[in-house]
Amino acid sequence: MRVHVVSDVHGNSQDLAKAGEGADAVVCLGDLILFLDYADHSRGIFPDLFGVENADRIVALRTARRFSEAHELSRRLWAGIDRQAATEAAVRKQYAELFAAFPSPTYATYGNVDMPLLWPEYARAGTTVLDGETVDIGGRRFGFVGGGLRTPMRTPYEIDDETYASKIAALGEVDVLCTHIPPDVPELCYDTVARRFERGSSALLEAVHTLRPRYHVFGHVHQPLVRRMRIGATECVNVGHFNATGTPWALEW
Repeated sequence: MRVHVVSDVHGNSQDLAKAGEGADAVVCLGDLILFLDYADHSRGIFPDLFGVENADRIVALRTARRFSEAHELSRRLWAGIDRQAATEAAVRKQYAELFAAFPSPTYATYGNVDMPLLWPEYARAGTTVLDGETVDIGGRRFGFVGGGLRTPMRTPYEIDDETYASKIAALGEVDVLCTHIPPDVPELCYDTVARRFERGSSALLEAVHTLRPRYHVFGHVHQPLVRRMRIGATECVNVGHFNATGTPWALEW
């Protein structure tokens, strides 16, 4: 059995369409939407609406962790624009392309920049969406927990720690734990390019210790200090920034 795992697709529908080649199934760990490409500020919803110069400015502020100034710049740019309508229209355009590219079968959960309420409209036959749920793939139990925890970035699908922990608890024992964010381990949470720690989950780390899945796969941190780490009986793996690499991580048994 071979499963290809991707995360942080961020608009890369071309490679997504090929992600299932040679695999029995694809697992997607979220972040389909591309709001702003930190490597190329001309790509994404934000520069499409406000131009590359403003994208340069907001990336610089966020990278410097000057979040209040970034929020103020965003507030000024959005003034007079129906933010919800404009964002939803742009997201719908991306989702239509991305969900059409999903191989069959695909098992997917949400990232922190996704909009879960729209997924049912685009998930076609062959794509199963799971969040706080499990599924059998090739005789192994896969558990899925979507979204991220709350941060100053205020991305669309951030939830409180208690709600996130309750979704983990609902899984029970699993062979493969599938999440968007990593467990709260500094080496797995530090982004070497952004030079900051992303938020990991202490509840996920506890689940790794207590449930002892064979694997814990995740994404979210695009350039992690450590991509792979063994914690007790569990192999914890950052499957990579699919937007940049176009290459899935393979799990075989």
